[in-house]
Amino acid sequence: MASSGTNPWEVLRPVADAPARTRGRALQEALREAIRAGRLAPGTRLPSSRDLAADLGVSRGLVTEAYEQLTAESYLRSGRGAGTWVGDAVRAAAPRARDRAPRTRDARADFVPGSPDLSLFPRAAWAAAQRAVLAELPHRDLGYPDPRGLPRLRTALAALLTRRRGVAADPERLVVVSGVAQALALLGGALHARGIREVGVEDPGSPPHAELYAAAGLDVVPLPLDGEGLALGPLRRARVRTVVTTPAHQFPTGIAYAPRRRAELLEWARAVDGFVLEDDYDGDFRYDRDPVGALQGLDPERVVYTGSVSKSLAPGLRLGWLLLPEALAEDVTERKRTADLGHPALDQALFARFVEQGDYDRHLRRCGRAYRERRDALVSSLADHFPGTEVSGIAAGLHVIATLPERYGPEGRFLERVARAGVAVRGLEEYQHARGDDDPGLAPSASSTRARVRSDVRPRLVLGYAHLTPGRIRTGVALMARAAGE
Repeated sequence: MASSGTNPWEVLRPVADAPARTRGRALQEALREAIRAGRLAPGTRLPSSRDLAADLGVSRGLVTEAYEQLTAESYLRSGRGAGTWVGDAVRAAAPRARDRAPRTRDARADFVPGSPDLSLFPRAAWAAAQRAVLAELPHRDLGYPDPRGLPRLRTALAALLTRRRGVAADPERLVVVSGVAQALALLGGALHARGIREVGVEDPGSPPHAELYAAAGLDVVPLPLDGEGLALGPLRRARVRTVVTTPAHQFPTGIAYAPRRRAELLEWARAVDGFVLEDDYDGDFRYDRDPVGALQGLDPERVVYTGSVSKSLAPGLRLGWLLLPEALAEDVTERKRTADLGHPALDQALFARFVEQGDYDRHLRRCGRAYRERRDALVSSLADHFPGTEVSGIAAGLHVIATLPERYGPEGRFLERVARAGVAVRGLEEYQHARGDDDPGLAPSASSTRARVRSDVRPRLVLGYAHLTPGRIRTGVALMARAAGE
């Protein structure tokens, strides 16, 4: 039956073990799958119905019926007195789905930033919340939801964000989204509809910000930083009316915007009748003091606030929020409705209960203790293996900036060496947007700063640590040191 030398009956053996009342369907499906997968090639002759029935221990009528059904569906072809053959209409399907998740492959140590420790996910508390929600959720809440999100979750989120991040949270202006990526896409469409065609982004900054706004038809304008946040001179000269910022813990430099710069940024937004988008991606994690409150609390009509559980729980949950000024709330809500008719109701109800019962706060405290220990382990290991290393940025979040001594440079050569040793790590330069130093939007001081970043022989590394145990951190830093000394 098969064109190879393997036993021709093996692909149909499970049919004999199926319950008698389902053997007909089982035989048909087994034949379909064997043909689709290419195990029965086009042109292969099948045994007679009598022979196949005898081999499988089923009735001849069952085999005849299966042959007739698959002939009608074009899987098989037959002719009077000519036997039954695999048809030519089917093309073999791919053997399996490929996994295109963004993971670091084959690394002995992975310091790429951006991921929390997924092993800390609170499975027991999450499962308990899920059981409770399934027992208590009204039937009507399984219908199409308010595109902004279930009122219960929006109320719980508003209280949480007010308490933990100091925002001015009105549940009526809060939209539940599938992560910050969707938040940026929805906001990009709303800005485009208002005639805005350019958006400023921090440079260095998060590459997805630029990609998502470009997909919405907006040009991105990279804007340099100084020691206090976005540099105001280049911002004013750029003539944009919207900027994307990470003021609580700038990514990737790790600085917190200075109080004066926060106030100046809001003054700029009012002067140009524009908006500041605040991406509060890891604002819950500060290890040396209480986190700085969100910028949005100072001017809710000029700041669009977004966040998610991607750094606090797991990015695979695809759950976030967008807190909007009144001028944008209705437009973004309609765009959310058009995009997906609203976030899954069960997921929303589950997270609402998780927040209401205090489970989310407990989880954040647990993660904060673990991540502080890991940051300390990384800083200590760098001091041991790379004496003279400068760790910059505030004690917060899930990554640090480490500037190694000059003897380990230049940065490109260092990264090549550690990559050959199986250590995944990124340099600060990878987070810079492509832009010429002679761009008139850049201040001379900012231009020279960018030139120093590129030509500096001292490697500047963006090291993620939250997803690594202290032991793996120490092992990874030791691997880097051995590779750098070769």
